[in-house]
Amino acid sequence: MVHDLFRLDGKVAVVTGGGRGIGLMIARGLLEAGAKVYLSSRKEGELAAAVEALSPVGPVAAIPADLGTADGVNTLASALIEREEAVHALFNNAGMAWGAPFDDFPESGFDRILAVNIKGVFMLTRSLVPLLKAGATPDDPARVVNTGSIDGIRPPARGRDNFSYSASKAGVHMLTQHLAGELAPEILVNAIAPGLFQSRMTKALLAPGAEAVGAHLPLGRIGRPDDIAGIAVFLASRASTYITAAVIPVDGGASVLR
Repeated sequence: MVHDLFRLDGKVAVVTGGGRGIGLMIARGLLEAGAKVYLSSRKEGELAAAVEALSPVGPVAAIPADLGTADGVNTLASALIEREEAVHALFNNAGMAWGAPFDDFPESGFDRILAVNIKGVFMLTRSLVPLLKAGATPDDPARVVNTGSIDGIRPPARGRDNFSYSASKAGVHMLTQHLAGELAPEILVNAIAPGLFQSRMTKALLAPGAEAVGAHLPLGRIGRPDDIAGIAVFLASRASTYITAAVIPVDGGASVLR
């Protein structure tokens, strides 16, 4: 039945950057579809609050780790290896942004952003390949879903001085396609490219108000939690077993604006 295509019962999913924002939206959707979810991020307080909020929905646990470092990647991978025999879906959602004018943009604004947004994605994916392969079947491969951005599809508007962020997200999209070829057919690798959603990262962009900003988008609104939950469940479920190397905008049409 079509309904069963989207169920995730018995599956284990990992969501990095899962303490807030888009990661929290992803985690809620996976839990509602029946998955067991592990959240990870640097901030233990946010993770604890997320676990408390999501526990009524389904089985969820947190593993704090700084995924921009080798030690953090090892911490998360080791904890998962101790607790689970297989992982069915990895959502590489942890990310950082940095804004500064062109003439003043610091070297550190590249080093940290690239470490988390690109290197961390690669290192964690590689570390979890054995668990992902253990969760794969011929009819239902394991999944890696990376969070890119529409800022990695088209240049941000002038005045949005997030040079390292936009470059890193373009890198995430290319890394997604590269890994898809490397890990097929046992592991499918795709990316979502979100536009404007309510989060700490978009607070300044949405300062005029979500309705006012959303009115300028082709679909007339900013993104809702269900928009992220829906694409996350789709990409983790049997409904997407013939899709890999895709970068899917979830942006209300913003990527076509100039």
